[in-house]
Amino acid sequence: MKKQKTNFQETARWKGYFALDALRGGKVRARYEQDLYAYRHGTSLEETEKRVRSLISHAVRTTGFYSGFSEDAVLKDLPVVNKDTFRRNYDDFRSSLYRDDKGCRVMTTSGSTGTPLSMIQDPGKIQSNTADSIFISTLGNYRIGEKMAFIRVWVNNVRKSSLQLLMENSIMMDSSSLSDEAIEKMLASIRGEEVKCLIGYSSALGEISKYIARKDLYMGNYCVHSILPISETMPVPVRNQLMEQFSCPVRSWYSNEENGVMGIQTKDDDESYYINSESYHYEILKMDADEPAPDGELGRVVITDLTNRAFPILRYDNGDTAVARREYKDGRYRLYLTELYGRRSDLLYDTQGRAVTPYVITNNLWNVEGVRQYRFVQKGLKEYELMLNGDPEKMDAEEMLRRIRPSFGEDAKISVTYVDEIPVLASGKRKYIENLCPEYIGS
Repeated sequence: MKKQKTNFQETARWKGYFALDALRGGKVRARYEQDLYAYRHGTSLEETEKRVRSLISHAVRTTGFYSGFSEDAVLKDLPVVNKDTFRRNYDDFRSSLYRDDKGCRVMTTSGSTGTPLSMIQDPGKIQSNTADSIFISTLGNYRIGEKMAFIRVWVNNVRKSSLQLLMENSIMMDSSSLSDEAIEKMLASIRGEEVKCLIGYSSALGEISKYIARKDLYMGNYCVHSILPISETMPVPVRNQLMEQFSCPVRSWYSNEENGVMGIQTKDDDESYYINSESYHYEILKMDADEPAPDGELGRVVITDLTNRAFPILRYDNGDTAVARREYKDGRYRLYLTELYGRRSDLLYDTQGRAVTPYVITNNLWNVEGVRQYRFVQKGLKEYELMLNGDPEKMDAEEMLRRIRPSFGEDAKISVTYVDEIPVLASGKRKYIENLCPEYIGS
């Protein structure tokens, strides 16, 4: 891997940030050290239980939604909630102690798969999330202060000011267009600005990787030593190709707007996500019941945010699905998501109703000759559609179907449609896999 090179100015930014934090009481640094200790030794089971009980008591005393519960209630006695629950009972979830919004901020989801959701975060949550982000970034070989390029669609509500960009030592790169001309300009800027870290949508980074491969570009004279895909699952072949092209780690974040950065991949040859259990208590519940799914079984991700008291988040089903592995030692534990599939609406099922990993599609259709973009949709219990954008004369659709059909069943009816473009969502993401089967939607 490429040796990390940080200039004097970037090192000064790192040290200067924590020096300023020290003048403000050192809360971010203390939280950073707490995260580091937990990563090395595990999170205390006893302390986690205390923090969950404290959060429940706080929610019962200060919110309308939980006012009918006992302060001594245990987590499993509380209802599992989701975004729709928050929207319908928004004011009842707000803590009476933070009604003046002093020092709070509002985070809003992209709404790419539904109505946007606004979430209030109190000062303690903001500080915790800042520290978590800084720490988890270091696990991806990036330290704040280093030159960073953020690749996404920069709509007005997330666009940064010139002062913010200067303070963060970052540049905005808009992925609205991923034409060859647009990517060429991106790469010229990344090289000219001596960017150290690329953060962006997995699909956008994948298009950049394809361009590099297609043009047979040499990336050894770039300064990039960290790539952090966000928002979408990155296919294994894409990740491996980017690592080879830039000779640096490619570590996907696990995050959302309402909670923050929750985990990251920590190894080059492992797709597992390390979860920061200092800030989040995770339950993996069965797909069809609010009961714990054993380690190794696919289940629903249900989050209790241990740091936000302005808007207590207890047992939040965020729509993602995952397979968990827990490690226990001396009263402490670590949590890994060995498989993370994203929203249930993106899960596919074979003709017998068994869940199929999306990797069957992403791994088999990545970098196929002639294919520029693809989209795979489940339309019925046995009906699927593969949409292809590329050169019809070079694409071998029969070979692609031969690769993926065994995972869905020999009786699967898979149609192939050729399109000029895979549409982009309002958030700037492309939905490559989707389940539109009526029997599975909302399940």
